[in-house]
Amino acid sequence: MKPIHLLALGSLILYAQLCSATSNADTLYASQLQPVGRTFINNNQQLALISSAAHFSFSFTGTSCTIYLAADNAGAYNYMQYEMDGVYQKRIRITGNAPAPVVITTAKTGKHTLCIYKATEAHTGALLVTKIAANGIATVKEPERPLIEFIGNSITCGAAADASEIPCGTGQYHDQHNGYMAYGPSVARALHVSYMVSGVSGIGIYRTWNRESPNMPQVYDKLDFQEQGTRTWNFATRQPAIVSIALGTNDISRGDGTPRASFDSARFVTDYIAFVKKVKAHYPQARIALLSSPMVKNAEGELLKRCIAAVKSEIDAAYPNNKPVAVFYFAPMEPHGCTGHPNVADHRIMAAQLKPFFKKLLKNNR
Repeated sequence: MKPIHLLALGSLILYAQLCSATSNADTLYASQLQPVGRTFINNNQQLALISSAAHFSFSFTGTSCTIYLAADNAGAYNYMQYEMDGVYQKRIRITGNAPAPVVITTAKTGKHTLCIYKATEAHTGALLVTKIAANGIATVKEPERPLIEFIGNSITCGAAADASEIPCGTGQYHDQHNGYMAYGPSVARALHVSYMVSGVSGIGIYRTWNRESPNMPQVYDKLDFQEQGTRTWNFATRQPAIVSIALGTNDISRGDGTPRASFDSARFVTDYIAFVKKVKAHYPQARIALLSSPMVKNAEGELLKRCIAAVKSEIDAAYPNNKPVAVFYFAPMEPHGCTGHPNVADHRIMAAQLKPFFKKLLKNNR
């Protein structure tokens, strides 16, 4: 009989302890989670996180938990990010469409609350959650509080904002996404309210940044914001107190150098009014807030402001018994993120500008 080396024996004991800890852990399945944002349970009984910063929370005891995650396409990858006991930690790359364990550890013992976020936008594909294993695990429902829905483009969904791991100009477009740090989630956390992000890179009111379609009115009802999407979003899932709309950057932009018609302000205003009416049909009690763009400056910035003012005037006249549309104009900004986008620090500045605006709206809505 061959002798067992002490090193090998030690490895076997450690492996046995890990297997025992895993087998004895409690399990929380996807259908038991209570997410916020655009999500659904797919045919494999996985929770599909669709929209930017879609998130869910759970608690556990001990020093580790294991989350089984996947991207929704073979060969693809996505990003999750997480918050431990109210403190932001980091992004984690999730590769492949087979559920794989992601172990999250903490040095502190006792009970912990973990919040998992999708870092990327809907067009990156879903982030799939199968189950979570940990001792004393339990789902945590977000407290009952007002919700703000942030509708917008790449700026709103935190695209190209975080080059801390993969530099600008390298990797893929979603490698610099950071939905958690975008201005909307940031200001919502500062005000202790719930939020969801309905953002699509390149999208506008009547055209995208480099072609004529799709636009936000065409994709807003689709669960995944895809023009050919087959699932629609159930707007009865949650009624927001405020709907913030920040569109116009891509309508008014000059695109990527390909032939592009001049900005049609009359069409923009007409289509914007129709979109606001669509939103109000879904959310009759929600206060509407129209935001300008910190990226649109000078004469174009003034033109966008006039268009937004015209939309407000028409909506207020059409709904005289509702609270008036609120308007916020960003201060012009020189962005420091990738491809002319705000970076994480710029988003903090935008959130700081917006905080008193939304604080006042929330107070007046009570």
